[in-house]
Amino acid sequence: MTKPHKDIFGKPVGHPVENWTGCALPPRSDMIGAHVIVSPLDIARDARQLFEANGKASDGSRFTYLPTGPFADFDAYKAWLASMTANDDPMLHTIIDKSTNMAVGVAAFMRMDQNNGVVEIGNINYAPALSKTIGGTEAMYLMMKRAFDELGYRRYEWKCDDQNAPSRAAAARYGFTYEGTFRNHMVYKGRNRDTAWFSITDKEWPEIKAAFEAWLAAENFDADGLQRASLSTLMSTHRS
Repeated sequence: MTKPHKDIFGKPVGHPVENWTGCALPPRSDMIGAHVIVSPLDIARDARQLFEANGKASDGSRFTYLPTGPFADFDAYKAWLASMTANDDPMLHTIIDKSTNMAVGVAAFMRMDQNNGVVEIGNINYAPALSKTIGGTEAMYLMMKRAFDELGYRRYEWKCDDQNAPSRAAAARYGFTYEGTFRNHMVYKGRNRDTAWFSITDKEWPEIKAAFEAWLAAENFDADGLQRASLSTLMSTHRS
């Protein structure tokens, strides 16, 4: 916990935020990495590819913890994508594999609080072709980099169903700090959701960014594409 400042009455208060003017919404432009491109969703370009990529999963369990899906057919999936592009928030992005030029996943900037500099990453859905790949991790890095480095957000959030063990593990791997669980937070798909909250702050970002970049570096992978050091190990190394 940071040492509290005091106001004119001697009461402990938060530290000053100098010259704060808020943050802009993310631009609708591509984020380009070595392995993937994170691009604002284009239904005409992406819908069919995403639907077919998701169809390569053995079942619909990838949608268990998402508010919608699985989808019975392409028209239903396309209609959901259309609903997600009706407004600026959430701002859904497609993750495109550069080696195949195919859409293989989605993720969204959402609940964007420009006045306070808070943004959430959510609606993450990786098809089998993206799951557990370098590109899947790079996509998360690129979106964090946009929020912190390009736009100056102060807080980057990750929330998930408390029962979603893979999502909780991913948040920890990506450097998020667990902050607690909101009990009875939502009702979705006819069931209760206790929501686990995680965050990264702007003060933490430089060390987390360094860990991501060390993990993504070409020299961290052998000739077979296997990592030499895990991202979790590098997070521990780079964070004070």
